[in-house]
Amino acid sequence: MDFNLDETQQDLKKLAAEVLAREGDEERLWQAGLMGVCVPEEAGGAGLGPVEMAVVLREVGARAAMVPALPTLAATLLLARHGTPDQQRRHADRHAGRLTLAVREPGRALTDPPTTTATPNAQGTAGELGWRVSGRKVSVPYPGGAVLVTADEGLFLVTEPGAAAEFTSTGEPAATIVLDGTPAERVAGPEAVADARRVFTAAVAAQASGVLAGALELTTAYIKQRRQFGRALAEFQAVTMQIADVYIAARALDVAMWSGVWRLGGGLPAEEDLALAAYHVSEAYRALFTCQHLHGGLGLDVTYPLHRYFAQARHLSQALGGADAQLDLIGALV
Repeated sequence: MDFNLDETQQDLKKLAAEVLAREGDEERLWQAGLMGVCVPEEAGGAGLGPVEMAVVLREVGARAAMVPALPTLAATLLLARHGTPDQQRRHADRHAGRLTLAVREPGRALTDPPTTTATPNAQGTAGELGWRVSGRKVSVPYPGGAVLVTADEGLFLVTEPGAAAEFTSTGEPAATIVLDGTPAERVAGPEAVADARRVFTAAVAAQASGVLAGALELTTAYIKQRRQFGRALAEFQAVTMQIADVYIAARALDVAMWSGVWRLGGGLPAEEDLALAAYHVSEAYRALFTCQHLHGGLGLDVTYPLHRYFAQARHLSQALGGADAQLDLIGALV
């Protein structure tokens, strides 16, 4: 495995960093082509894969940017992997409206088979809007447009879901989507459900990797300049040991995440790597407590940048079900 970024990926990383450094919002990300990196070239995108998705999302996380990059990139990547050329073209750019992903269900682990059901229309057609789906999906990020929904019979596009608006711990919009015989368009069969979970896990891990990297950089700079008893905090052994723990957590997440997306992009089995990455997402959230502690009272100030990183780490950990769920999955896999 070579986890070094190639020239294209390095250029993509640099572009994402530059756009986000200029307070990049959703529109600017679209204009720079960053939201379309996973859209096939035939549909007007860059035709890139999971590694490039991770490159962009890691930069989004490193700045704790509140943009819908995660659901957009994950959903367009899944359409690129499983959808028809027509489906890919119809959801290729911002003019088509937001495209998001609905994989989580109330009271169920992400790895559980979906209870959402899909049935063909009476005429038995499986073409456009030839199905109806019923079920409930929770914590659907950035609703308001078409939704890719996992169900017992595969992956489906729903354009008019009934949604109850809510917000995540970061303040970003989300929704609980209620499907009751809702017309849907089939994208792929049951084999795509596991892939949707893998892509979603990879996307969350990539953004969480960036979140922890950004929080580590912020905290390191703070302890170098904050002084107590005539010395910088970074000169105290107890402080250096704590920041070292955060660094170790960041490196562990990085290794597992890059391994997972590399294998996912290469068509190799990625379940174990992604499960390990998902576990380290929860460890990243724990590491944010250390960053907060090292900032003292400033770490509790909601106007200070660290609060954004803390909120995102918490939200991303919850999106995958927490550490215990990941340990159960790792145990089942090995």
